[in-house]
Amino acid sequence: MFRPKIIGFVCNWSLPIEVDLTGQNEIDGYPKINIVRVMCVGRIDPTIVLETFAKGADGVLVIGCEPPDCHYVEGNLQAEQKVKMLKKLLSRAGLEPERLRFELIHAPQIGRFAEIVSDFRNHAMMLGPSSLSGEKPDTNMLLNVEAARAVAEDFRLRVLLGREEELIESGNVYGDKLSQTEFDEVLDEVIGAEYLRNRIYLLLKKEPLSVKELSKRLDLDSPAVLRHLVVIRQRGWVTVDRVEGLSPLYTALEVGQ
Repeated sequence: MFRPKIIGFVCNWSLPIEVDLTGQNEIDGYPKINIVRVMCVGRIDPTIVLETFAKGADGVLVIGCEPPDCHYVEGNLQAEQKVKMLKKLLSRAGLEPERLRFELIHAPQIGRFAEIVSDFRNHAMMLGPSSLSGEKPDTNMLLNVEAARAVAEDFRLRVLLGREEELIESGNVYGDKLSQTEFDEVLDEVIGAEYLRNRIYLLLKKEPLSVKELSKRLDLDSPAVLRHLVVIRQRGWVTVDRVEGLSPLYTALEVGQ
């Protein structure tokens, strides 16, 4: 019987006192997951979640405090933004976004806590083992998650996420406001572009490749690959390694992104 490996990042203030992390107990749904206690889910670095999947987790559950109980005022809202971004990245990487779930509860709700854990565990069982779990994880998927991790670290994306409320409620410097749908579309576009740029960079770290070969590996048309290459070359990520025939072969530079 498949027993999913589930990691739960749980806010210290929303974790029921009945849950003893040092021992066993009879609470339904626990200890069927491995719990990591955090001071606030808003402080969780998105890259940690992606690393957790890369190391073979079949599911990740993030549990924070119901508004207005957050001890850090908006930590739960910040966590919600990060999870939204992470789901988009997981989808790009080829992992089911449903393997990541975000829930909010009140600390005294031990019954609700157990219900959330049990429901998510059952859902993970339905999804089956992650392609990154087991002794032989999918190497291509690992590369995808590494690209997603690089996107999650990107300062520009973090700034955009941090301005979500401002852009929707107050607008930009010109007073232009975005609807939630419009912001989500912008976010999706930025994530998609940065993910592909990081995939290109990682492929070129392995070996020099032409636009045609990159196009084949990414299942992307050559003009689109070339546009992304122009951007990352301007950033100093890649350079021309050599020219074979009429085709330049690009290679990655060993510099920080």
